Amino acid sequence: MTRCGGGVVAAAARPLNTVQFEHPSHTGALLYGLNTLRSKGLLLDVTLIADGEAFQAHRVVLASCSDYFRAMFTDEMRERCQSEICLNGVSAMGMRCLLEYAYTSRLSLNLANIQDVLSAAAHVQVLTIVEACSNYLQAQLDLDNCVDIATIAETYSLHGLRKRVYAFMCAHLHQFSKINDFQRLTISQLLHLLSCDYPVDCSEAQVLLTVASWLQHNPSDRGSHATALLAALNLSEVPSPILERTSRLSVMEEPLRAALHRHPPPAVPAPPIGLVNSRGLELAVVKVGGFSIAGITNEITYYLPSVGRWRHLTTIPHVEQCNFGTVVLNNELYVIGGCFNQSLQENIHPFGFRYNPQHNKWSTMAPMQRERCRFSLTVVNSRLYAVGGASEVSDVAVEDESPCESYDPNSDTWTPIAGLPGARAQHAAATLDGILYVGGGLEGDHVLDSCQAFDPNTGTWTARASLLTPRADHCAVTYGECLYVCGGWYEDEATNSRVLVDTIDCYNTQTDTWSVVTRVPTPRYHAGMVVMGSKLYIIGGFHSDATFDRATGVIECFDLATSVWSVETAYPQDIWEHVCIPLHIPRCRDDMDVLAINK
Repeated sequence: MTRCGGGVVAAAARPLNTVQFEHPSHTGALLYGLNTLRSKGLLLDVTLIADGEAFQAHRVVLASCSDYFRAMFTDEMRERCQSEICLNGVSAMGMRCLLEYAYTSRLSLNLANIQDVLSAAAHVQVLTIVEACSNYLQAQLDLDNCVDIATIAETYSLHGLRKRVYAFMCAHLHQFSKINDFQRLTISQLLHLLSCDYPVDCSEAQVLLTVASWLQHNPSDRGSHATALLAALNLSEVPSPILERTSRLSVMEEPLRAALHRHPPPAVPAPPIGLVNSRGLELAVVKVGGFSIAGITNEITYYLPSVGRWRHLTTIPHVEQCNFGTVVLNNELYVIGGCFNQSLQENIHPFGFRYNPQHNKWSTMAPMQRERCRFSLTVVNSRLYAVGGASEVSDVAVEDESPCESYDPNSDTWTPIAGLPGARAQHAAATLDGILYVGGGLEGDHVLDSCQAFDPNTGTWTARASLLTPRADHCAVTYGECLYVCGGWYEDEATNSRVLVDTIDCYNTQTDTWSVVTRVPTPRYHAGMVVMGSKLYIIGGFHSDATFDRATGVIECFDLATSVWSVETAYPQDIWEHVCIPLHIPRCRDDMDVLAINK
C-alpha cells in the first residue's frame, strides 16, 4: 500500500476489498434527532397555523412525507418563501397528530381524533395516514356507525372503505333497516345501497318494505324518489300479496303500479332454489378438487359467465384428498368423505365440511357413520344421501349390499337407510321428482349397467331398466323430466382393455326406458359435468386410457333443449377426478385467476 493525500491507496493489482456498511437503527436515530431538534426549537424554518394554533417544523421533514408540502416548498408557489403558512380547514388536533407521525413514525388513532386526523392527512396528502385512517374505520364498522363511516368514505373518496361499508350494510340489511340510523341515509346513499350489487341477508320482499319505510319516514321530501328506488328493485322476486299491500301506501301507489305495468311479475315470483335473494349473486360453474399435472389439490375454482375466466374460490379445509362426495343444498357446498394417502397407504375418512359462499366461511358437520370414498352424494327433499362406495370396514353380513345413510342438516345427524342391493362404487346418482336414481359403477372388477331407484317415502329400493351400456366413473344429471348419464368406461372382455362410452343417454321415468340422445365429440371419464340452464358442460377428464398424455382441459357443451354441441374456452390446466357443481357466487369477489400450467 502507498499513502497519497492522507488516504490509503491499494496497489493496482490488488482488489479494493469493498465492504457495505448499514446500521440497522440509523433511520430511527435520524428521526429521533430531528424530533429532538423540533422539541428544542432548533433549525426550525417554517410555522404552520392550524385552527389558530402555531406549529413549528422543518420544511425538509414536511416535504419528505407530504406531496402537498413537497409541491409547496419546491415549486414556484407563494408559500415557498413564507415563514408562516395558514392551513385553512385543518384542525389543531389533526395537525398535531400529523407532526407527531412525521417526526416519530407513530400515530395514535381513536374515535375522538379519527376525523381530525383524516381531514388533515387528506388536506396535506399524507397518503399513508389516509390509508391508516381508512383501515381503522373499517375495523370499527358496526350498525351504529356505518352511515357515518359511509359519509366519511364518500367525503374523502375512500373507495375501498366505501365498498366495505356498503357490503356490510347489505350483509346486515335485515337488522340495519330496523334501526333509526337507516332513516339517515340520503337518497344517493340508499340508491347506491340498492344498486351496488352486494348480497343481502333478506328477501326482495323485505327490501321493498324497507324502501317503503324510508319513503314514509318523510313522504313530502322523499316521495318524489319512489320511482328511482323501485327501478333498483327486482320486483319479479316479490310475492303478489306483498306487492298488492305495498301499492296501497299513498307514497308507493302510483310509482309501484307504473313499475309493475312496465315489468309485470311472473305468476310465481321467487329467487332461484336455495336462495333467500339473488341480489349480488351469479350462478357459477364450480370445480371442486381433483388432480392436475401438479398433483392432487383441494383447491376450489369457479367460472362466472359475466367475468369469463376461471378464478380461485377457496380450499377444502382438510388434508389433500380425492374421491369425496359433493352436493349443493341451500346454496351451501358440502364436501364429505373421500380418501388421502399417508405413508403410501390409502386412508378413507367420514368427515364433512360445509362452505357458505356469501360469508366465504367453512364449517364442520357431523361425520358419516361409515367412512366412504368413490360413493355418490345426492340431495333429495332437503336431505343428503350417501350411497355405496369403498370403505375400510369389512362386514361379511353386508357384502351383498352397499350401506347407505341420510343426513338431516337441521339436526346435523346421519341415519342409516336401506342398503343398495349389491356392492357398488364409482357409480353415478341423481334426483328426479323426489326419487334417487343410482346407475352403473363397479362391483369388484365388474362394470355394472344396472339401475336402482330409492323412494325416501317408503325407504325401499326398486330395480329400474338397465343402462344401455355399462359405465363406471361417469356422471348423472337431470334436466326437465329426464335423467341423463354421460361419460365413463367399460371393459372390453375380448381385449381386456377399457372402452370409453361415447354417448349421452336419457332415462324416461314414465316409460322406464333409456335412449341415446347424442354422441360426445370427445369421450372421456373422470370428467366434471354440470347443467347450467339447458346446457350440459363436460369439463376436463381422461380422453383415453393411455398411460401418458391422457388428461385434458377441454370443455364441451351440449344444449339439452336444442341438441346443439359447442366448444367453450378450455380450463387453464388439464384436470381429472374433480367434481363440478352449480353454485351462486357473489359477483363482488376479486379473486386470482387460475394460471395455466405448461405440460
